[in-house]
Amino acid sequence: MAGDDGVQSEIGKDGVLAHLLSPDSTRSRDEPEIATNIGVQLQHMGLKTWSISILRRLRDALGRLQPQSILEVGAGIGHRSAWIYDMFALDSKHPAQYQLVEDGAKFAVILRRLMLRHDAESYTKIVVGNIDVLIGESNAWFAASSTGVEIGSPPLERNQDAIIVDGTSEQRARHVESLLPFLSTGGVLFTVEPDMPLGDIDESDTEGMKLVEGFNQWMAFIQSANETHHIAFMPLFGGTLVALTKK
Repeated sequence: MAGDDGVQSEIGKDGVLAHLLSPDSTRSRDEPEIATNIGVQLQHMGLKTWSISILRRLRDALGRLQPQSILEVGAGIGHRSAWIYDMFALDSKHPAQYQLVEDGAKFAVILRRLMLRHDAESYTKIVVGNIDVLIGESNAWFAASSTGVEIGSPPLERNQDAIIVDGTSEQRARHVESLLPFLSTGGVLFTVEPDMPLGDIDESDTEGMKLVEGFNQWMAFIQSANETHHIAFMPLFGGTLVALTKK
């Protein structure tokens, strides 16, 4: 990574993640035009995305970190990716690899258009598939590689300088925990806290109970991860941005 000297030399130490998540006053607060257009598409399709406040702060953090490899899980139709591509264009630099993971092939077509629009084909890899399956296949490939019998390459690369995890609230903890081993030394994983259950939820409410179970899993994960990782929380309009890096 090639970010601020302080981030480079002290990443993983107390206080550095908080600095990473602080606002960068040198960057525009306006949403990039392409991201705005994609946001309109999202509304028409009834899809959700992270708030502009969270996306702006994520962009600021990535700008400081300057990762050479990024893995974005749950890329959707590219609203968040458009913010990241815009940062690459403004900074006149991009990572060696940017992996976009999305479960739906139809969305992958839209992501490809976004990639081509930013002339990013040389460093972007779009991976289509269920993230649980992709993680399992990748781990199996790495296990095989240790014996020298691997063929081809894994669906997901390890040693990622930055990992961005989106998806459903009920699966957030499990996916974040499964992806932490894919971080490089000093790498940072970014996600948003899952939705908090509100009010009394009847046990017959299947969707409501999934939310409760997912949030409980998240709280248990955070308690466990505190032993091995530095964790920073940044409350913003629309949610809380979370960053984790190994101690």
